[in-house]
Amino acid sequence: MERDDLGALLARVVRRLMTAERPLLDAHGLSMWGYSVLTHLAKQPTETQQALAQAIGYDKSRLIPLLDQLAEDGLLVREPDPANRRAHTVRLTPEGRTRLNAAKADIRAMEDDLLSALSATEKRHLLAALPRLAEAE
Repeated sequence: MERDDLGALLARVVRRLMTAERPLLDAHGLSMWGYSVLTHLAKQPTETQQALAQAIGYDKSRLIPLLDQLAEDGLLVREPDPANRRAHTVRLTPEGRTRLNAAKADIRAMEDDLLSALSATEKRHLLAALPRLAEAE
């Protein structure tokens, strides 16, 4: 029996994940893009707005309203970049880190439930292979 194309299989999994994540993020007052911003800033504590947009693959012209909302919610701080007065840096606040960690815990629990269809070995192999596949050029 012929298998589905990898793109079709991954698209189905991604749709399942996004459908399951949306109510979890809503419960934490986050959009998927807001979660992406907070997740990236947790890895790269201070980024310029332009570098942040590029890193998460988000249109820089649409990033400002998103950052405004996250700042209004007390989740991040935007400050003038001391190296370039026309640019701003972005960093998480303690509340941003707390909200991110709570949302991430709920998402990890949902992922564990989704991955329960796999054996422990299959799960370990999938989680080891996906980052390599995502970063491959």
